Amino acid sequence: MAKKHIIFECQHCGAQSPKWSGKCVNCGAWDSLIEIKQKDLEVLKNIDSSNLTKAIPIKDVEIDIVAKFSSLEKELDIVLGGGIVKGGLYLIGGSPGVGKSTLLLKMSINLSKKQKILYVSGEESASQIRLRAQRLGDITDNLYLLNSISLESIEENLRKNNFDICIIDSIQTIFSENISSAPGSVSQVRECTFTLLRLAKELQISIFIIGHITKEGSIAGPRILEHMVDCVLYFEGDPSKEMRILRSFKNRFGATNEIGIFEMCENGLVSAKNTSKIFFNKQSLMPGSAISVILEGSRPIVLEIQALVSESTFPRRSATGFELNRLNMLLALLERKLDFPFGRYDVFVNVVGGLKINETATDLALISAIISSFKNRPLSKDSAFIGEVSLVGDIRDVGNIDMRLKELKSYGFSNIILPKKPKNTYGLKIFEAPDVTKLLQWM
Repeated sequence: MAKKHIIFECQHCGAQSPKWSGKCVNCGAWDSLIEIKQKDLEVLKNIDSSNLTKAIPIKDVEIDIVAKFSSLEKELDIVLGGGIVKGGLYLIGGSPGVGKSTLLLKMSINLSKKQKILYVSGEESASQIRLRAQRLGDITDNLYLLNSISLESIEENLRKNNFDICIIDSIQTIFSENISSAPGSVSQVRECTFTLLRLAKELQISIFIIGHITKEGSIAGPRILEHMVDCVLYFEGDPSKEMRILRSFKNRFGATNEIGIFEMCENGLVSAKNTSKIFFNKQSLMPGSAISVILEGSRPIVLEIQALVSESTFPRRSATGFELNRLNMLLALLERKLDFPFGRYDVFVNVVGGLKINETATDLALISAIISSFKNRPLSKDSAFIGEVSLVGDIRDVGNIDMRLKELKSYGFSNIILPKKPKNTYGLKIFEAPDVTKLLQWM
């Protein structure tokens, strides 16, 4: 028999039931019922409506100045939108071993020289963290370790001590005594995150939360977790390689889609000093390589796109860092407009450095690399290609061309192939290619 003081609510449709079931009878969603205590609902019902905040004209609202301070990591500051905000709640996700704990522990060590830091770990012992911290840098007395998974214990330490920053590693291991479910469950993650959000705003503490990810690549737990926090960051990169990319998907204090580039070394994750050696090598361009520039947030990145075209009985298509469907579309266009017989060839495409391209500005560079590989003829080392290729074969302009040209010039490129000549060429030689048929003269 179900307990009278407990009900279950569906996270998708809000339907309530006196007992738990694997499937919501109202909307049909599986594993969506969470436990809610009726006494909590009664408290909400008894709120005095006379004490509720009244609406005011937007012109009467006072603007709060957002205070930021540096994380002492250049790349991390870029992703965060200029620095850490007091009272901000940050969520960092990524695959196991990619460097989430290493980055935040190194940040804590650096900031502890002037600020008071609390590092909460529910996965490692205090001794393990101490040994790892000694490898990352010089530790100080301002860095405190709390080896606990109790939310009440964390709240007590934050209230009694004047901490500036708190690190939670990880949110899936923290539990509240007020919730009967196990750590990592939907109700536990939601309750713990809400409490941490309230503490961050009330005590003006910057709190960083590490979140595990599922096999699909999203952060484990309810989707509301990402809505509650101020900033959502994801680590990308192969743990077996040195380079890591930290990408911003949500940021209430800055621009989204900003990226930070890190390298794993003996001292942990450090800001990459020379990104050119990661994403392209100008001196070793071979047939099948082309240079372009993309924008990640407000940051232009020059990169190399590689293509391999090989005759085959059973043609295959493969793309790493580039959308496979768009690759197939561009190949069909080249077959139609330029009569290339790619139906009898394997085509493999790779974006150097492990970046994933989400914009169409590299279309022109991609088809140039494919044609270069097909003809076994290298492109000029001083040339770069920028433009979007449409289904009808014309090449179209892309946004923020000034930023892209400035970045290419800073790396010594002199010949730029564009759909049309811009007003300011910044001393570069611009060659116009309004459609794909005009591209062959530069090959």
